[in-house]
Amino acid sequence: MIAELVAEIGPLWHERHQAELESRPRRRAVGAGAKHKLVFIDRLLATLVSLRHGATHDVLACWFGVDRSTITRAIGEIRPLLAERGCTIAPDIRLRTLAEVIDHLGADGQTGIIDGTEIRVRRPAAGRKDREKFISGKNKQNAVKSMVVTDAEGRLLFCSPAEPASCADITHARKLGLVKLLANGPAVEILADAGYQGLGAQTAGRVVTPPHRKFKKNPPEWYEEMHERQRKAHSSRRIRVEHGIGHLKNWRALARHHGRREHMSDIIQGVAGLLSHQQSATLGSGTRT
Repeated sequence: MIAELVAEIGPLWHERHQAELESRPRRRAVGAGAKHKLVFIDRLLATLVSLRHGATHDVLACWFGVDRSTITRAIGEIRPLLAERGCTIAPDIRLRTLAEVIDHLGADGQTGIIDGTEIRVRRPAAGRKDREKFISGKNKQNAVKSMVVTDAEGRLLFCSPAEPASCADITHARKLGLVKLLANGPAVEILADAGYQGLGAQTAGRVVTPPHRKFKKNPPEWYEEMHERQRKAHSSRRIRVEHGIGHLKNWRALARHHGRREHMSDIIQGVAGLLSHQQSATLGSGTRT
């Protein structure tokens, strides 16, 4: 996988680096002066170790024998390139937008599953504007939120950019354009939890949420049994998205983030792309055997 990433991302990094050098006002030729102490493959490895194991930039600087600022700058260059890769479905298929995911599910007649996940972040400093936006109403912690989409097997198809955790799941889905995409796109079944209650009516039933409870007080015994049976059947179908989120949270960068919140979108989407590549490779090897 490292070799594939080097072959894919290396030319993009070199191209951007060269464009940055040429854009600077200068008196000497491009490429003159001190050379990189950290070659591209080391920059990639430092970024992967940071995302997977949560190693600090100070530790990485000691490992690679460079200054901390060099590691910070290197990760800042590689992380967006990983985020832009999208989620790998097959060696020749990548999904980068929610619209592409809906089209993919519709073309193959597959069921999609959506859910929101929260990643804890540092609390904004006192006096910062919109400081309360990051407080989660569910966990009462400072966090950002991403909407995760998987197929019925739990394979990652999409992770949205980060949103402050105070944003409700259903509001987040609407901001991402899910309602419009389902209304104007192919007939796709999307399973969701109660946090998306109401999207079904807006998408002609394409978003399927747990059944409503009609009796709030003193329900008949037969109704309670039926409702519980329907709820469990729905939960058993959408549990795969929880497994997908669990695999995401195994990456230390998404267990809890101690860095700048502005980088969370790139981190979430970069990790999702790497994890989906692993899942695709695993399924491919399983098929060949």
